[in-house]
Amino acid sequence: MNRRTKLLAVAEVPLWWVALAALWLVSVSTVDPLELAADADAALLGALAARAARRAVARR
Repeated sequence: MNRRTKLLAVAEVPLWWVALAALWLVSVSTVDPLELAADADAALLGALAARAARRAVARR
């Protein structure tokens, strides 16, 4: 894995996380700390799954 590939891999998960967290926050009427924590956790899991799925499709 070269340096550019590593940089793209490191940048991909936070980008997915921001997109998924924003999508969740838009769909919630009130935001309290517990909702924010659940949002962050769910968005991180979704971001990791999205990266894994994209890599699996790219290897086909």
